[in-house]
Amino acid sequence: MRLPAEWEKQSGVQLTWPDTTTPWYELEKVQECYAKIAAAVLGHEALMIVTSSVEDTRERLAELSGSLSLDIDINAIAFCECPINDTWARDHGGISVHGDDGEKYLYDFVFNGWGLKFASDLDNQMTRKVFFSGMFEEDVMCVDMRPFVLEGGSIDSDGQGTLLTTAECLCSVNRNEYLSREEIEGELRQAFGLKRVLWLEHGGIAGDDTDSHVDIMARFCSPDTIAYTQCTDESDENYAGLHAMEAQLREFRTEDGKPYRLIPLPLPEPLWLDGYRLPASYANFLIINGAVLVPGSGSPLDDIAAERLQEAFPDREIKVIDCRPLLSGHGSLHCVTMQFPEGWLGPAQGK
Repeated sequence: MRLPAEWEKQSGVQLTWPDTTTPWYELEKVQECYAKIAAAVLGHEALMIVTSSVEDTRERLAELSGSLSLDIDINAIAFCECPINDTWARDHGGISVHGDDGEKYLYDFVFNGWGLKFASDLDNQMTRKVFFSGMFEEDVMCVDMRPFVLEGGSIDSDGQGTLLTTAECLCSVNRNEYLSREEIEGELRQAFGLKRVLWLEHGGIAGDDTDSHVDIMARFCSPDTIAYTQCTDESDENYAGLHAMEAQLREFRTEDGKPYRLIPLPLPEPLWLDGYRLPASYANFLIINGAVLVPGSGSPLDDIAAERLQEAFPDREIKVIDCRPLLSGHGSLHCVTMQFPEGWLGPAQGK
């Protein structure tokens, strides 16, 4: 087995559309943000949208395409209708894995609302419903991974057998607490054909309710490069954890024993909602064919993050999208998307 890296060639990206059935704050602004992400993805590859109402979503996207002057070809999008609880495709979407002989496995892990914090009865069924609706090529096989609980945002792969994750999330209660850490690592190694698991023991961002998903902390940009969230303000509540994480990253080594090239991303300026700090992070970027989509926070730090990610991805276009509306749901750009490798999504995708 091999868990591909996000920078490998993709067939498309999944979004799960936010509507009145989902618990979003300021839904209109959130939908505008989703439309901007949809347009950015369509500029480079195919897009699949899972929604509780295809008709309503097509109509709303057409409206937003006009009002926001976006280039969205509605007919190029593959829509899949099914009931949903929420719209975090990274965590309820299927995880793509390559077999040794070219097999294509879509792993369907248990999704239980980030450790039973939120309703997930519908989202936990989504991967199977999307698969059996014909969204994928005929040679893709859906694999039931029950009873193991795993969210896509909790892991990051270098595509060569190394996995980056956080102990706080994978070893938390209400996920796989019946397993020891060694047993959890064994499950990961077997499922993904891993050689190594790099466990981050420190770090965290205030307002996060995922138990420190790695996709807001540190991300592979290549097999020898990691971009990570850095905090330099000692008075910031995130400083101690992120500083300790930075020190641990310096101790990590590549498979051939060399230090990783580390690219620090600034911690966005604090953003608040109803007295609660929101978990903004530039590490929550999405890599697609020919581009990297970066969640903007509306400050000059957006430009700094973009410049540093351009260093990590010199051959890709860096596109900053203002994702502040998504933070009201305590997530951001990477959290609402799930990519699929080349040759996975079916011809219905349009591109």
